[in-house]
Amino acid sequence: MKKSGDKKEVPAISTASLPDVIFMILFFFMVSTTMREQEVMVRYKLPQATEVQKLEKKSLVSTINIGVPVSHMQAQYGTAPRIQLNDSFKTARDIGDFIGAERDMLNEADRAQMTISIKADQYTKMGIITDVKQELRRANALKISYAALEGEGY
Repeated sequence: MKKSGDKKEVPAISTASLPDVIFMILFFFMVSTTMREQEVMVRYKLPQATEVQKLEKKSLVSTINIGVPVSHMQAQYGTAPRIQLNDSFKTARDIGDFIGAERDMLNEADRAQMTISIKADQYTKMGIITDVKQELRRANALKISYAALEGEGY
């Protein structure tokens, strides 16, 4: 016989399935996350600089590579410096479309923070860099970062 004043005990919560749930969440994020990597098709040796600053949000950075094509692509593209946008060689006139596509991938709040990183060989002629900068200006991509190695500089 139970007395009416007895309190029922609450059973303990089983944590046996907790590792399974954590593993499923981890697996979901591993499968659904994509790494944004591109094959570098140009050779470049970055110049040295005395004042180097690291970029904070890498997700807001789009890269333009400028340099001589790698050796296995020189038969097809020659040895003159080329502009690489994502995974293909383009001309300076294609930069506007590239910037538009990169902006479209960002959400509205981050578009103003978008930075263009120019990774150019230290021996690249300034004419190519100037053409790229002019096209970036036309595309209203005014936040530009030049990749460099920390060193003594000039």
